[in-house]
Amino acid sequence: MDYAETLAYLYARLPMFQRLGPAAYKADLGNTHALMEALGHPERGLRCVHVAGTNGKGSTSHLIASILQEAGLKVGLHTSPHLKDFRERFRINGKPVPEQVVVDFVERHREAFEPVQASFFEWGVAFALWWFREEAVDIAVLETGMGGRLDSTNVVTPEVAVITNVGWDHMQFLGDTLESIAGEKAGIIKTGVPVVVGEAEGDVKEVFRRKAAGLQAPITFVDQSSPLPARSGLLGPHQERNARTAVATIEVLRERGWAVPDKAVANGLERVVANTGLQGRWQVLAEPPLTIADVAHNVDGLRAVRRMLECTPYERLHVVLGVVNDKDPGRVLAELPKDATYYFCKADIPRGMEATELQAHAQEAGLAGTVYGSVREAYQAARSHARLNDLVLVTGSVFVVAEVL
Repeated sequence: MDYAETLAYLYARLPMFQRLGPAAYKADLGNTHALMEALGHPERGLRCVHVAGTNGKGSTSHLIASILQEAGLKVGLHTSPHLKDFRERFRINGKPVPEQVVVDFVERHREAFEPVQASFFEWGVAFALWWFREEAVDIAVLETGMGGRLDSTNVVTPEVAVITNVGWDHMQFLGDTLESIAGEKAGIIKTGVPVVVGEAEGDVKEVFRRKAAGLQAPITFVDQSSPLPARSGLLGPHQERNARTAVATIEVLRERGWAVPDKAVANGLERVVANTGLQGRWQVLAEPPLTIADVAHNVDGLRAVRRMLECTPYERLHVVLGVVNDKDPGRVLAELPKDATYYFCKADIPRGMEATELQAHAQEAGLAGTVYGSVREAYQAARSHARLNDLVLVTGSVFVVAEVL
C-alpha cells in the first residue's frame, strides 16, 4: 500500500471518534494494553509529559514541546485530532512523521492488530509510542484524547502529569458534574508522579487534591496571576493561562533534573507556532477583511473566543459556524454574540450536525443567519459579504476549521 491506500485502510476499518462520535468510543484500556504487548511495550521507559484537560491541552502540549525543543532536546509530540493530515498527530521536533514510516508500520503490524479490533485513536497511540521509541526521543509530550482515566494514552508513567482545567464537554462519557469530569481527568495521576493543575477551584480543586494525596503525588496549582517570562506566540488571556501552565510544568521538570535554561523557556513560548506547527488557535487566515479561524467547540472555548472578539476592532461580524451533533448546542450557542451574521454549515463528516438543525437551535438562541451546503460555500459567502473593516470568524468545530485551512 502507498500512503493514501494506508490511510484509506485505517479510515475504513477502524472506528474513529472524531468522525463517528460515541459509536467509536471504547471505555477501557484493554485494547491498548494488547497493542502494547504486540509492540514489545514501547510505553515502558518512555520519559514523557502527560497532558489532560477540557480546554487548552493541545496548546499547552505544543508550548511544553516548544520549550523542550529550545532546550536542545529531541522531543516527541502526540496530539489529536489532526486538521489536514493524519501525520500532524505525530511530530518530533516539530516535523510530522514521514509518510513511509506510517505505511511500513501499518503493513508490519496490521495482522497482529486486527484481531484486537482497536479504534483509530488506539492505533494512533500505539504508533506514536512505537515511533518515539524507534527514534529514541529524549522526552515525549502526550495529549489525552478524552478524559484521562480510560484514555489510551494512560498506559504511560510520565515525568509529570498536567491537567489544564475542567469544563463542560463529553458529559455523556465523563459525567454530568464538574466533579465527576475532574475525577476522570485525575485518572492520569500516578503514584509519586508530580501533577500540575492549570486551573481549578472549589470542589474540583478538592478532587485533584484528594487524588494526589492518595497517591502521594506532589501537586502544584498554577498561580494564574503570575507574570510570564516572555510573550507567548499564542494570543489571548486563555493562552496566557496555558502558557503559565506550561512554564509551571517546566519548573517541575527542572526539579527532576531536566536542564531547561531560562532562554529556552522564553524562546519556546514565543516560537511555539514555528517550532511545532500548531494551527487553528485564533489563526489569521486572510485580510482584508480580517479572517480568523479558531477550533473552539465547547462552552469554555467559545467563551474565550467571545473575549477575543471583545478586544478585536471590527465593524460587522460574520461567523461561519458548524458543530458536531453530540454537543449541547444550546449552551454553546449562548456564548456567541447575537449582533453577528451567521453562515451555518456542516463539516463533511458523519458526526456533523446538519446545518438546518443548527440554524433552528441558533434561532432559539437569538442568532440569525443562512444555511449553506458546505463549509467552503459558507466561508466564501462570508468573505464576499464582509466589507473591508469587518471580521470573518470560522469556529465551532475542529472539522469546520480544517476545511478552510
